[in-house]
Amino acid sequence: MDPQIRSIQPGGGLCMRLELAWGRWRRWYLKRFRPKYVARMAERRCGKPHGCPHEVLDPRDLKYYQNVADCRWAREDDPFRWRDRLPFVRVGLGELLLLGGGGLLLAAATAPIFWPISVAVAIPALAICWFFRDPRREVPQGEGLVVSPADGHVACIEEIDDEDVGGPAVLIGIFLSVFDVHLNRVPVSARVIGIRYRPGKFLNAIRPRSAQENERVTVRLQETYPPYRLYVVRQIAGAIARRIVCWIRPGDELQRGAKFGMIKLGSRTELVLRREPGMAIDVRPGQKVCAGTTVLARYRPAACPE
Repeated sequence: MDPQIRSIQPGGGLCMRLELAWGRWRRWYLKRFRPKYVARMAERRCGKPHGCPHEVLDPRDLKYYQNVADCRWAREDDPFRWRDRLPFVRVGLGELLLLGGGGLLLAAATAPIFWPISVAVAIPALAICWFFRDPRREVPQGEGLVVSPADGHVACIEEIDDEDVGGPAVLIGIFLSVFDVHLNRVPVSARVIGIRYRPGKFLNAIRPRSAQENERVTVRLQETYPPYRLYVVRQIAGAIARRIVCWIRPGDELQRGAKFGMIKLGSRTELVLRREPGMAIDVRPGQKVCAGTTVLARYRPAACPE
């Protein structure tokens, strides 16, 4: 793991700081007024809370540190697992409450005074709720399929040489607007073999320079089945989207289409895959793609039994 990565959101952010501040008060309350609950959750916790910069009393304390902490709770012992069933991204609930909920409350308060102001406030608040939606996806099954890691439009398809995948490769860049689903998904069934974070600028993601100069998180993957190809997924920040989230860690094994992170409020995602004889690219520049469902490329099935 890159030593610069100390949380699932290495770039920080205002909402993250507010949530962490709220967590300090919540932990004080739980220890003071609900000691039995704290003791019960400590008994059910698996592992020690090493790697987390604060006390870990229940699963909420791992929200931003699940990729660096050495403890967890089994799913059946997590009293907050119902949040995974919400139609919104769990790591975006803070923004939903602070920005979306706060905006709607302000809109309701101003409606009796001057309704045009109320409408002007309500529209961006509703947009925040829309931005963090988490729709269900049917992941295509089949040998040799590589699915899109992001929603958006294909910005570029380039032939390159890439050391991370070991030679000739194809780079597929996907531009995410603020209206797209922001979740990132794994393109193939793979094991995480490396994650790097690079601070950078926040140029408009449409500009070609953004791919080289903007803040990014690079995830290296290796197939869990022969021939064990290497892949790279890059999450790239933009002018509006300045918070990259990646909650996986090296060693994790993920199924094709599994969620692994997001770029809050859009931006750009790149997929680098090895160029091989018989590989076919199924998309073209400008085409709309959906994470986990749109097939970007196909390898010859006989070469990669799953």
